[in-house]
Amino acid sequence: MAPLLLHLAVIGAALAAVALILISFVAFITATEMPHLHRHEDEKFFLNARVQREALPSIQDSPTKQLSVVVPSYNEEKRCKPYSIFLKQDPTFTYEVIVVDDGSKDETSKGVFSSRGEKILMADADGATKFPDIEKLEKGLNDLQPWPDQMAIACGSRAHLEKQSIAQRSYFRTLLMYGFHFLVWFLCVKGIRDTQCGFKLLTREAASRTFSSLHIERWAFDVELLYIAQFFKIPIAEIAVNWTEIEGSKLVPFWSWLQMGKDLLLIRLRYLTGAWRLEQTRKVN
Repeated sequence: MAPLLLHLAVIGAALAAVALILISFVAFITATEMPHLHRHEDEKFFLNARVQREALPSIQDSPTKQLSVVVPSYNEEKRCKPYSIFLKQDPTFTYEVIVVDDGSKDETSKGVFSSRGEKILMADADGATKFPDIEKLEKGLNDLQPWPDQMAIACGSRAHLEKQSIAQRSYFRTLLMYGFHFLVWFLCVKGIRDTQCGFKLLTREAASRTFSSLHIERWAFDVELLYIAQFFKIPIAEIAVNWTEIEGSKLVPFWSWLQMGKDLLLIRLRYLTGAWRLEQTRKVN
């Protein structure tokens, strides 16, 4: 009996190895290059406060604002919150709010690359995370100093609310959540319990380095962003923030998490096989 079990174990290991090689090969040959972030002519300008046409800045330029708030938005007219209300209280504070009219990674990257702020805040359009919590992120960012090459990231986190959310979820959704967390830890990002909270504060230099290397679109791009940050040894703080469920989410739990699980595997395999390579800089035309 023992020889038979050993034989079956060897066959199983061999089949698993063949499957992994096959999946890695498919991941390699289907890998696409980073999208060329080309701007149409009318996307190279914006109307300033004097309603005058002005050329969009580049993240390679020196900052002229203290904060840029980048809000990815895709059909979010009913859920989008007016972040400028929270920012206008201090007349000495300079800021801008950049609303990206397409939630994809490509358009979000363009919004980041046009930022003028010393720091760049990624914020969900629905306002599920309370905007005053930016002070917590700023403190977390400052606590990481000294920043290597002026790069640091503070991630908002809902991990402290996990027990409460489990009580309100079905067993199936809880299983999916734990499965996704395991895949994130096993394949891509270590030490960050909540990679998907859409409330992240980056220094200008960290935003330039990470967003210039992104491939993944939609929801899993947060994971690749942090994977890239850890590759470049950019310090990351995870900060507990207030968070409220907002109705109208376009995330369909099973299919969206299945898609994200596939993306996590592709992120790991494509970097591992060299299909995707991390470069120091990337220019935007």
